[in-house]
Amino acid sequence: MAQKLVDAGFCEIPRRGKGSHRMFAHPRFAGAVTLSGALGNDAKPYQERQVRRAIEDTQS
Repeated sequence: MAQKLVDAGFCEIPRRGKGSHRMFAHPRFAGAVTLSGALGNDAKPYQERQVRRAIEDTQS
């Protein structure tokens, strides 16, 4: 899922603190998309929907 966000023009926001969450932002998307889990972990179904909607919002 992270690669799909990067391919759509999102960039990872540096985070401070502990945890394995990653946040991605896009200039045309209000807010950020957060993915939990380490790299290579499967995304949860709600995260897949969130990523799909965020990409669609930036393309319209």
